[in-house]
Amino acid sequence: MDPYLLHWTTDHVKIFALLVVRIGALVYLMPIFSSRTLPVQVKAAGTLALALLFTPLEPVPAEAFPEKPLAFGLLMVAELFAGATLALVMRLLFAGVQIAGQMVGFQMGFSVANVVDPQTGAQSILMAQLAYLVALMLFVAVDGHHFFIRTLAESFTLLPPGRLHLDATLLDLVVDMGREMFVLSVKLMAPVMAILLFSQAALGILAKTVPQINLLIMSFSLNIALGLFFMGLTLQAFWPVLARALDRGVRLLPAALRLMAG
Repeated sequence: MDPYLLHWTTDHVKIFALLVVRIGALVYLMPIFSSRTLPVQVKAAGTLALALLFTPLEPVPAEAFPEKPLAFGLLMVAELFAGATLALVMRLLFAGVQIAGQMVGFQMGFSVANVVDPQTGAQSILMAQLAYLVALMLFVAVDGHHFFIRTLAESFTLLPPGRLHLDATLLDLVVDMGREMFVLSVKLMAPVMAILLFSQAALGILAKTVPQINLLIMSFSLNIALGLFFMGLTLQAFWPVLARALDRGVRLLPAALRLMAG
């Protein structure tokens, strides 16, 4: 056994428990780590390992933790809320990417061809999964997972365990991120959506002009071909917009921690 663990006091054990709750909420809700394809045992082991790593860095508070189980349970609920809030900030960005894929996939005719979302286990349009995987690749490519671990380490300095303070400003931040989610979805896929809208309008005019042509069957393949073609053309503009959104999202995490610290 590690000699350091032999010198743990009751306060060290309580700090470890609070860290497990905060880190566990992040690991189970954060994009990439929250995937159902990642075994629960791996998530639990990662949570415990990170908590053991950060516990020695967290000073024991001058005032003792509450002795009553109910009061300490409320502290654990506060840590759960803090971790879930940080994960929500990032999930809103990735949800914006999925909404963009949903809208384009619906216009391309993929609404009847759903696939199982490995993140949630629910049914999702194919293009939403494609956009989400592209966002995940970019997140990993820019070392977003490393920034996540660094922010997690800094979170215990910005918001020590048991010091959660709720403020209306935090709610405003979450609402702003929700608005940014919809703005991001439109920014990412607006060109493709416009092209598909014009295509469907042209097919409607053609159907009225030449009713002998069976445009229903032709429109399926045409919309899919146009959607994939123009998605490929706009991919060069897709990356910078998404990179800026991800950069803003990860930089909002310390701001959210300061708001929760009061």
